[in-house]
Amino acid sequence: MSLTNQCVHCGRPFEPDPRVKNQRYCSDKDCQRARKRKWQKEKLLSDPDYRANQRDCQKQWHQQHPGYYKQYRDHHPRRKERNRLLQCYRNSRRRPHQVIAKMDAFKAAQTQHPAVFCLLPLIAKMDALAQKVIIIPIR
Repeated sequence: MSLTNQCVHCGRPFEPDPRVKNQRYCSDKDCQRARKRKWQKEKLLSDPDYRANQRDCQKQWHQQHPGYYKQYRDHHPRRKERNRLLQCYRNSRRRPHQVIAKMDAFKAAQTQHPAVFCLLPLIAKMDALAQKVIIIPIR
């Protein structure tokens, strides 16, 4: 007589493997992916060594594939637009006092032509500074 469990991810009943104690996910690929994602998320939160290793691997991958994301955005304009819209939505859900901007926003503002100016956007990181903007017309 075999017992059946209900999959935590898909909710379908499945017959657990007798070798796996407390099996909670069925063998479906999507369910196994969900199980792995959950494990990785918990591992990243609880294990600083694992987190550092993942960060180093990502850094190494980025060094080996320079320009990958620019090429991806160039070849997938619909996904680029979708991500832009989703980012606007995520930004709108932030609390009003949370400001986000790029790290080098101030440096970019300093190097631009005097008639072109940058205002601090809603999104900020690290050293973005609020600036008084004075428009200098070029004649």
